[in-house]
Amino acid sequence: MKRILFQLLIVLSANTGFSQIKNSITHCAITFQIKNVGISTAGSIGGLMANVQFNPNDLPSSNITASADVNTINTDNDDRDSHLKSEDFFDVAHFPQISLKSVSFKHKSGTRYQGTFNLTIKGKTKLIELPFAYTDKGNTAVFQGNFKMNRLDFGIGEGSMVLSNEVIVNINAEISK
Repeated sequence: MKRILFQLLIVLSANTGFSQIKNSITHCAITFQIKNVGISTAGSIGGLMANVQFNPNDLPSSNITASADVNTINTDNDDRDSHLKSEDFFDVAHFPQISLKSVSFKHKSGTRYQGTFNLTIKGKTKLIELPFAYTDKGNTAVFQGNFKMNRLDFGIGEGSMVLSNEVIVNINAEISK
């Protein structure tokens, strides 16, 4: 669940007008929502590391790679967080990172883009589509996007009969240029 958030973290960095830019993340929020026994449960994941070379004027040469630290998963419930880190869910002892690597980008309209990414959670890689908004703010760039994923595609909580399969991941990142 959280990992994918990280997935999320991938489209977070962008840079207008430059094809290669060293950047740093000045703000990032990766959150997720899933239904647990029909009740919406939310959380966040941190530890985002990203290499962003995004140029809206040269999408074919743009590239984003990112990872998030699953050990930072936080649902405001220590017992649940510990369970999510266990083998039943994310198995952080063997798979401490969630990673995202861009495959391609498309301009949709205005500040809207569509990214295709390889999302890897628990050693399983799936292609995902991640729509996002990119806003150039002078010295910074802001990425905002969200996507849905099926937790079972990544072997997360396969034994659970009370969790929804669908997880919604939201990413909001600001990157210095």
